Amino acid sequence: MSPSPLHSCSTSSLLFRFLPFLRWLPRYPIKDWLLGDIVSGFSVGIMHLPQGLAYALLAGLPPVTGLYSSFYPVFLYFFFGTSRHNSVGPFAVISVMIGSLTESLMPSEDFLESVNGSNATVNEELRDTRRVELVATITVLTGIFQVLLGLLQFGFVVTYLSDPLVRGYTTAASVHVLISQLKNVFGVSQSEHSGPLSLFVVSIYPPEHIPSSCKLPDTNVGTLVTSIIAMVSILIVKELNHKFGAKLPMPIPIELITIIVSTGISYGVNLKEKFGVSVVGNIPSGLKPPVVPNMSYFGQVVGNAFAIAVVGYAICISLGKIFALKHGYKVDSNQELIALGLCNFLGGFFQCFAISCSMSRSLVQESTGGNSQVAGVIASLVILVTIVKIGELFRDLPKAILAAIIIVNLKGMFKQFKDLSTLWKSNKVDLLVWVVTFIATLLLNLDIGLAASVAFGLLTVIFRTQLPHYSILGRISDTDVYRDVVEYEMAQEVPGVKIFRSSSTIYFANVELYAEALKKKSGIDVDRLIEKKKKALKKLKKQQKKLEKEKHLTEVSLGDTAMTRVLPSLDNNTGSPSLPQSAGDGPGVAVIELSAGERSAPSEPTLRSLGLPQPSFSAVILDFSPVSFVDTVSIKILKNIFRDFREIEVDVFIASCPGEGDLQSHEPRASPLAHS
Repeated sequence: MSPSPLHSCSTSSLLFRFLPFLRWLPRYPIKDWLLGDIVSGFSVGIMHLPQGLAYALLAGLPPVTGLYSSFYPVFLYFFFGTSRHNSVGPFAVISVMIGSLTESLMPSEDFLESVNGSNATVNEELRDTRRVELVATITVLTGIFQVLLGLLQFGFVVTYLSDPLVRGYTTAASVHVLISQLKNVFGVSQSEHSGPLSLFVVSIYPPEHIPSSCKLPDTNVGTLVTSIIAMVSILIVKELNHKFGAKLPMPIPIELITIIVSTGISYGVNLKEKFGVSVVGNIPSGLKPPVVPNMSYFGQVVGNAFAIAVVGYAICISLGKIFALKHGYKVDSNQELIALGLCNFLGGFFQCFAISCSMSRSLVQESTGGNSQVAGVIASLVILVTIVKIGELFRDLPKAILAAIIIVNLKGMFKQFKDLSTLWKSNKVDLLVWVVTFIATLLLNLDIGLAASVAFGLLTVIFRTQLPHYSILGRISDTDVYRDVVEYEMAQEVPGVKIFRSSSTIYFANVELYAEALKKKSGIDVDRLIEKKKKALKKLKKQQKKLEKEKHLTEVSLGDTAMTRVLPSLDNNTGSPSLPQSAGDGPGVAVIELSAGERSAPSEPTLRSLGLPQPSFSAVILDFSPVSFVDTVSIKILKNIFRDFREIEVDVFIASCPGEGDLQSHEPRASPLAHS
C-alpha cells in the first residue's frame, strides 16, 4: 500500500523545515558562489584557530576544547541553520559566562596537592578533566533548552532582551573578560571568585600555596612585554585591514601569524624555563569519542544553562537578521533556535563548550565573498586538520598571546560606550535600561545580572504603559489630520467635541489612570459636578415631597367637606347615584381631569434647571487607535466613564476601535456604538 499524498507532503515539509540545507543545496550556484565560499571558509577557519584557543582559556578549559568547539558546531550548523553569513563557534561573552561558572563550582583551590610535604600546587590535569565534564553538561543542557524553545515556537523570547539591554550586557561582559585576562597579561596568579561583587574582589593564594603572589611589583616582565608587543601588533594590522579592506583579497590573518611566530620564539628561546612565561601546554591530537554528560550536575547549572541559551540565541539571531536584511533573504527565528540548540546538544557529547555567533568572524565571512554555509564547512575542515595534525605544535604558545588576542577583540564591544551619548539624545528610558544593565552585570555577575536586567526592562515597559502620554486632539485646518492641541499650534479643537487619546493600550494596570486623565483633560471637574447634581436633586426631591404632602392634606380636607355637605340623590329609575347637573341644583363633587403629560412621571431635571454650570462640550470621542486589547477591568471602568459623562449630559463615543478594523487609521472617526 503506497503512502498517501498528504502524508508524503507533511513528511517532506518537516524535512525541509528542520533540514534547511535540503532546500537550498540542490539549487546551489556552483559557478557564482563556490570560489567565494572557499576563500571565505579559509579566512574564517584561520580566525577560528586562535580564537578557539583563546576563548577556551577564557572559559577556564584546556585549549583543545576551543578547537573542538570550532569544529563540531560549525559543521552541524551547515545542516540546520538558516543564516547564510553567521559564523557560529566560540564567543567571548558566552565563554566568560562559562568561565565564571567553572571558577565557582570547580575552583583551583579544590585541587591543591602538597609536594614534598610542604609546598602545594594545583593538579591541573585533574582540575581540567572535572571542568570539561562540568562544561559538557552545561552545553548539553543549554542545547536542550534551545531545542525545546524552538519546537514550542518560543523564538519570540528574545524580544524581552531589548537592544539597549543586550548592548549594555555585552559591554559589561567585556569588562569581565578584560579583568579576567589581566592575570595572564601580567603573569601573576590570582584566586578565583564568583557571585555578586566578585569582579571587585582582589585576593591571592596564600604564599605557602603559591610562591608568587598577585601583586603588581611581582609582575612577570617577560609575560607583560610579550602581551604588549602582541596587542600592539594585532591592533595595528587590524586597523590596516579595516582601512584597506576593499583593496585586500582577504584580511591579513594577524592573529594566526601572531600565534605561529610567538610559538616559534617561545620554543626557540624557551620562554617558560628562562623567563617563567606560562604556556598552553600539551594539546592532544585527534578526535575523542563521545561521552555522556554527568547528569548529576543538572540541578546545579540549570539556571546558568538557561541564561547562556537565551544570551547565545539573542546574539545569534540579531546578527542573522542584520545580514538577512542586507542580502535580501529571511531567517527563521525558531529554526535558528533549534539549529543552535542541536549544535550545543550534540557538541556537548564531544567536549565542546556552548557557542554562539561572532561578529568579527561573521563580518569576515561576508566581506571575503561568503554566500552560504559551505564557507562554514570549509572553516570546520581547516580546524579538523589542525586538531588531527597541527594542534600539538602549539604546546609552547604563551598564554599571554591568547590573552592579547582576547583583549584586542573586545575593541568592538567597548565602542558600545558611544551608545550613552546617542541614547541621551534619543530616549532616556532606553539609556536607563543600558546603564542599569551595565551596572547590574558588573556588580551581580553575569547570570544574576542578566536576570535583574530583564526584570528591570520589563518594569520599564509596565511603567511606560502606566504613564502614557494623554492628549486632546484637534484638527489641522483644511486637512483630515488630528494632532495634540498642546504640541501643535495649528491643531484646533472641534467645537463642542473633546477627542481624547492615550499613547498606550488600556488594561487593568492603567485604566483608572486613563479615566482620571480623561476627566482632567476635559477641563471640568466631572466628579464634583456630579456630586453637586446629586445634592441639588436630593434637595429638589425633599421640596417635592413636602409639596405633595401639603397638596395631599388639602385634597383630603376638601374631599371630606364635599362628602358631608353634598350627598348625591338616588335616581328612582336606575337606583344609581345622581349628580347635580348645574350649580343651581346645589353644590356637587368637583371632577378634575389630568392631561397625559400631567399623569406621567416628571422629567429628569437638567443642569440648567438645577442652576448648575453646563460643560462647554456635548460629546467626548475616545480615540482607540493605540488600543490593542481590553480586559474585563477596562470594560467596567469604560462603563463608568459612559455613566459619569451621561450624568453631566455629555455623550461618549469610541473611534478607531480595533473591532472595526480601524487600527491603521490615524484619523479618529466616531463609531456608531451605543453610548450606554
